[in-house]
Amino acid sequence: MPSLSDSEASDTARELAREVIIHGPISRSDLGRRLRLSPASLTRLSKPFLERGLFVEAAEIAGGPGRPTRPLDVRVDAHRFIGVKVTGDAAVAVLTDLRATAVARAERPFDDHAVPTVVRTIAALVAELCGPGVDVDFVGVSVGGNVSGQRVVTRAPFLGWRDVPLADLLEEKLRLPVAVDNDVVALTTAEHWFGAVRGASAFAVVTIGAGVGYGLVMHDQVVSTVDSGLGLGGHLPLDGSGPLCAQGHRGCSTAMLSIPSIEAQVSMALGSDVDYDEVLDLARSGHPVAAAVTNAAGRSLGRMLVMIANIAMVDAIVLTGDGVALWEIVGGVAAASMAEDRDPEATRVAVHVDTSGFDSWARGAAAIAIQNAVERLRVPAGTPVGARAVR
Repeated sequence: MPSLSDSEASDTARELAREVIIHGPISRSDLGRRLRLSPASLTRLSKPFLERGLFVEAAEIAGGPGRPTRPLDVRVDAHRFIGVKVTGDAAVAVLTDLRATAVARAERPFDDHAVPTVVRTIAALVAELCGPGVDVDFVGVSVGGNVSGQRVVTRAPFLGWRDVPLADLLEEKLRLPVAVDNDVVALTTAEHWFGAVRGASAFAVVTIGAGVGYGLVMHDQVVSTVDSGLGLGGHLPLDGSGPLCAQGHRGCSTAMLSIPSIEAQVSMALGSDVDYDEVLDLARSGHPVAAAVTNAAGRSLGRMLVMIANIAMVDAIVLTGDGVALWEIVGGVAAASMAEDRDPEATRVAVHVDTSGFDSWARGAAAIAIQNAVERLRVPAGTPVGARAVR
């Protein structure tokens, strides 16, 4: 095999790090096949990572004829990242390891939506999570809205923002590298790299909570366009007899599945305010009003999931978000609805439910930070690579 140029070696080293982070522990033979590298090239590229402690050799496994093999894995505590989810009311942050597993959490409300207020609040959260001995490599921030180049929030309705250079402002304040992205794109990235379907080349993500979101991975890439952040998945027509959303769409995904709409429907019928958890408790107990609303939501959820599967031609969907507890009650209703609209000879659609709740949004932001850190790797051919090279 021809030797790699400096640029090619750097690119291949990034791919190597990505594969081990996502798939580790992974055998060297599998890595060689995935990256199309000879054993000698793989040994040369992985050696610096092993020497400086970013990679570790996992326990031996039987490798067929011959001696057992030692798979490669990452030392997950070799680096720390912070992910921050910005909502209209507060910022929620998590400190994570190299696989976006949260090791600490913090939350602070906003006094107002002014840009300096939000920047100060995020900076305070980062300072809170960066205790003694904690060295953070990268900060990721996710926001409901449009983001350009992971730098500028071009539109954030919950904050009333337009064209805010949030990454630059935070980097000046934190003296750390920062990446900003749409919250659903960030969450989809976390599912792609670290979730139940990690490493899958094609799947969809559906989020239910304050709104309804939709993300997509195709050809091993998260689909992100200039329209990501417009909430286009929030107004799919699902039930012609359903309630209206705030924009006047009858029975759309937001009207049928969002937490505020479900709360409003049951509260109006009962003549008193009830929150989402109370609606779900009433539905579990068989209360006719709550059960009618949640069953309608279940049918609509199934219709939305199978619509995505049929059109995008994926057979795996991750369901997540802070409203995902709905699935515990109406998962069977949703599955029946999916079956009605799916060709019986088509591949069964697997629904993977992420029950980590609201913190999954902050983990998504951390995944953006981890992804950016890997992309910034610079590994010239033959040059030792330190564990801090991720910075």
